[in-house]
Amino acid sequence: MSTSVVGLQLPAYGAYAASKGAVEAMTLILARELRGRQITVDAVAPGPTATELFLGGKDEATVERMAEQPPLERLGTPEGIAEVVAFLVSPAGHWINGQVVRANGGIV
Repeated sequence: MSTSVVGLQLPAYGAYAASKGAVEAMTLILARELRGRQITVDAVAPGPTATELFLGGKDEATVERMAEQPPLERLGTPEGIAEVVAFLVSPAGHWINGQVVRANGGIV
């Protein structure tokens, strides 16, 4: 798992973005290292998602502002992120390899 914060480059998220940036780098490297084994390696980078951890400590105005960022104008859901992961590990996702899927409602 990564985070869309890597691409957003938000102030005060430097250490967090750096740790997830390492995950993203290792995703492609590991996919290449597992060449020939029919094993895929991908990362999912969620955007703002309505989880207890995300919502905790944020006032309503902050949550609303963050929910308005994506073109879909809402927070993601844990179920929505789980569906992306389920697709990647299913036979339907077998041709996706070494990728970071930004499941974030269209935040650039």
